[in-house]
Amino acid sequence: MPPFRGRFSVLQPTRRFIIQKYNLSCVSQSSKSITTVFRSSFSTSQSAAEPAAPPPPPQRWISDIQARIGRCLCFGCSPGQVERAARVLRAVATEWRHLLAGSEGFLTGGDEQHHVGGRKGPGRPGLIGHRIAWGDMDSFGHVNNVNYFRYAESARVNWISDFAVHVDPKHRKQWTELMTTRSSGLIMRTLKCEYKFPLVYPDIISVYHKLRFSPNSGGDSDFTTAISPAHDPAAFILDCIIVSHKHRRIAARLEEDIVVYDYAAGRKAAALPSFVSDVFRATWAQQQRETSRSRAQIWDLIREVEALEKETWDRQDAVEDMGSAVKTT
Repeated sequence: MPPFRGRFSVLQPTRRFIIQKYNLSCVSQSSKSITTVFRSSFSTSQSAAEPAAPPPPPQRWISDIQARIGRCLCFGCSPGQVERAARVLRAVATEWRHLLAGSEGFLTGGDEQHHVGGRKGPGRPGLIGHRIAWGDMDSFGHVNNVNYFRYAESARVNWISDFAVHVDPKHRKQWTELMTTRSSGLIMRTLKCEYKFPLVYPDIISVYHKLRFSPNSGGDSDFTTAISPAHDPAAFILDCIIVSHKHRRIAARLEEDIVVYDYAAGRKAAALPSFVSDVFRATWAQQQRETSRSRAQIWDLIREVEALEKETWDRQDAVEDMGSAVKTT
């Protein structure tokens, strides 16, 4: 077959980012056996109380998979291998955003276009498919730093509103009032942003939120203490990511420390409302399941790529197909 001349025709070494909880170090090597170490470490690290989620995938797994498929094509593939490669690339092309966010516990199933494994998962709509406007940029030629906070704010309001409309309609009035000053409302105590790379026009972004800390299975006071590192029973912390569709990467990460304020009494509330605590417990469980499901699907894709590599270029008799300049009649 003619040589593959796409942008991923050259395989770059795969950087493997392995989290400390699996007692492994950060290494940089070829992609030859990328799943072996992860699989063996994971099998010995599960908790007796609750199965641990699969380890996080490599940081650049999307571009790595495309590059590795490109090299397989360079060495020639049978029709069956081409079809398998196409299935992998199709999955990456259609589900990359949901797998990228889901592997960290962000619930994206609220996006109507999300169908992981043929099933529509639970979701918390944030800011989905937002087009960056030319006016969002400043004189430095990139999106102004302030706009990242505005994107996160819009997504956060949608995230909270979804609880009122779809998750807990019985307390719809109370959830809605959290965004007002009528009774108990939410106040931003601390807002931080880590900029990963500058966004520029044109681009499309999606913004997601998740609970950072694990809730306690006990009463409300135990629960609210567990989710706040400052042991504040009236506070919770959200993680937020802003995903660039053009680059298929996370452009920014935000940390939002939020407090419930009692406007009627004129002071901070004593604890989170019970209806909020109950829903947050269920949301945390969904986040854990989504983390496991998305990571498992990513590792399945990586294992399929590894199998293709062993069948094409990762063997002693492999010869790269460079094509031919000879005209055929």
